[in-house]
Amino acid sequence: MTTLTSAHRVTPYQSYVYAYPHKTAYRKLDDRPLLSTLWAAEPKDALSLYLHIPFCEIRCGFCNLFTRIGAPDGLTTAYLDALDRQARAVREALGERAPVRFATAAFGGGTPTFLTAAELERLYDIAEHRMGADLRAVPLSVEASPATATADRLAVLAERGTTRLSLGVQSFDDTEARAAVRPQRRADVEAALGRVRDARIPVLNIDLIYGIDGQTEETWLRSLDAALAWRPEELYLYPLYIRPLTGLGRRADASDPDWDEQRLRLYRTGRDHLLAHGYEQQSMRMFRRADAPPQGADDYACQTDGMIGLGCGARSYTARLHYSFDYAVGMHEIRSIIDDYVSRPAADFAHAEYGRRMDPDESRRRHLLQSLLQAEGLQIADYRARFGGRTPADDFATELERFADRGWLESGVPHADVLRLTPEGLAHSDAIGPELFSPAVRAAMAAYERK
Repeated sequence: MTTLTSAHRVTPYQSYVYAYPHKTAYRKLDDRPLLSTLWAAEPKDALSLYLHIPFCEIRCGFCNLFTRIGAPDGLTTAYLDALDRQARAVREALGERAPVRFATAAFGGGTPTFLTAAELERLYDIAEHRMGADLRAVPLSVEASPATATADRLAVLAERGTTRLSLGVQSFDDTEARAAVRPQRRADVEAALGRVRDARIPVLNIDLIYGIDGQTEETWLRSLDAALAWRPEELYLYPLYIRPLTGLGRRADASDPDWDEQRLRLYRTGRDHLLAHGYEQQSMRMFRRADAPPQGADDYACQTDGMIGLGCGARSYTARLHYSFDYAVGMHEIRSIIDDYVSRPAADFAHAEYGRRMDPDESRRRHLLQSLLQAEGLQIADYRARFGGRTPADDFATELERFADRGWLESGVPHADVLRLTPEGLAHSDAIGPELFSPAVRAAMAAYERK
């Protein structure tokens, strides 16, 4: 097993690769291509739909998501009005020549349940009536926080077909929650979990974070056991990151080998604890209860082509272009982008504004990333079928040999049927992902001006 003290020492926590290329590699599209042109030749019979709500009641100290704290009077209504205008324009751009069908859907943010129950009804209406998504017939995931998981909101989610609710708990220890700048009381978290279970949404996911200041293996196990008491169908275990322009980023050093060791130790403790309690590992972060109901595509579907994102923080993916709106982390800049979004006329939403064009090399990298970082690995036959008979070893021999030398690939080298990470490789997913970024994407990310 490779360790941090070996000759192959690698910083294990470099970047969480949940989308490739990252939005910091996007740039303004001077030609503002029409969506109708971008989507004209794309398959539309199994699209993913994502609606983004950029509001939270608080902003956690570790958060660098595109979200603002609170909303002045009328802003959520104005935002939903703009979301409705965008949905109309996007649905028109998809056209009627080929059948349009959504196979998965998700509402994220921010915190979608920041909206009132009545506003949530409208959000579902936009997805169903404007976009034509049959939300009761497909997997539908919604993110929530304990404070906003109220009975009236949960009733809307359950009645409108939500199949999965993801609750951001992070820690059941009040002291740790404060250290992560997430003020909450365990009693309130437990009460929210009770309301979620009462709503009978089929799949409950609980997010937990390890690496918080003051956290020990003992307190980490207590949080895990507190979560397990609710028998969640899924658990996500996230390493704490300290990023620029966040609350924690203003006062802490993110480059600390001792902290790396602590996070790796807590990760292994959490992984082994969940495996011993009947959970199966799906990725470095995701664990699913072995007897949980099948959900079809999970949230990694957001990595696939054929993604329609609505809202000012959402991405959309075609085979040749990934696009969105402008991106920021700082509060002032986020407010400006939201204000710009809500003021846009419908005609503006018929164009792509910011994005990154995908060439064949980037498409191959993305396929490798989104497959290799899953516990089940990459099927070589799928890669061959998609990329003209080529194999990952043809395209990424240097990188794969490096991973094999570190003990991160099963059997040491790629083999005939599947390319799969070892348990230690999964533990180093946040090092593997960035090593597969192209030079061009690295350069664009490095040149991005933080705001």
